[in-house]
Amino acid sequence: MTYSADFRAQVLKSVKQQGMSIRQACAFYDISKATLQNWLKDPSIKLTRNKPPSKIPDEALLKDVEQYPDDYMYERAQRFGCSKSGIEAALKRLGISQKKDLSASKSLPIKKS
Repeated sequence: MTYSADFRAQVLKSVKQQGMSIRQACAFYDISKATLQNWLKDPSIKLTRNKPPSKIPDEALLKDVEQYPDDYMYERAQRFGCSKSGIEAALKRLGISQKKDLSASKSLPIKKS
């Protein structure tokens, strides 16, 4: 949960100007000590994580999508040893949507003329 900028400012004002200790402020405002210490270092609201993807490398996923364009997410997840939702998040991060070609779908029976 992200706290509002007004709330952060009020907590920091209590600690810096009113002489409230970190422990007292945490108890009064019902926030963790780590949260308050992070705010004291940098009170800005962060919208993204500062951590690169660790489980699924971008290059390997792009190569897999190129090699197997019609595979389901659970099949990619088996190849990468991760969850289907992890593959979904990685594809979204790369801006790839899974629009399948219905003629190549594995769920439809093969039509014979």
